[in-house]
Amino acid sequence: MRLISRPSPASDPLIGRPASYGIHRYLQGSANLFEENRLLKAAIAGLFGISAVLGAVIYSTDQNARTVVVPFGAGGDLYITGNKPSEAYIRTMTRDIIALSGTWSTYSADRQFQELLSIVHPSAYNAMRDSLNGVLDELANNPTLSIATYIRGDQPVTWGSHDIVVPVEKVRVIGGVVRKFRGNIRIGYAIDHGRFWLTRLTEEQFDAEAR
Repeated sequence: MRLISRPSPASDPLIGRPASYGIHRYLQGSANLFEENRLLKAAIAGLFGISAVLGAVIYSTDQNARTVVVPFGAGGDLYITGNKPSEAYIRTMTRDIIALSGTWSTYSADRQFQELLSIVHPSAYNAMRDSLNGVLDELANNPTLSIATYIRGDQPVTWGSHDIVVPVEKVRVIGGVVRKFRGNIRIGYAIDHGRFWLTRLTEEQFDAEAR
């Protein structure tokens, strides 16, 4: 004869309870599960919010990070905060670019132009190199040619977020013949990850000879 075991009252909490007790127990369990899911969603949303805040803080810190660049023998506050260079930095780079591009002779031009090309942005490199090579070709045909360029003290140097306008006087010498000109040199630049890049170098209003 086969014996069929029955669950003991201790093992089944529903034995001896009314039918409404089981429904109540099921609903309570569902409510608890729903509450846990809601808390989990709230926790996930909170983590996303914290991640967004931390990302914004890191981005802000990176934009406000100060890169200090002090060349040997230089003085002043030469730095870049985010993508904004200091006034002293702009003035120093302006003097260096004018000196490298505007004052040269047969003996110094090639070396200076190579140094100038080292700060030219890749997007402008080929055009700038071709322009400077044209000057070298002119020097090969006129070895007595030399140029001296001076930043004028009676006119202000102005700059914005992408270009610098420099009033200059140029002295051109060929075979002992001296000619002087005045005009503006426009320096296009960009700041990328704390680095200064030269993007454009053009002459403006050099039609009149200074008397």
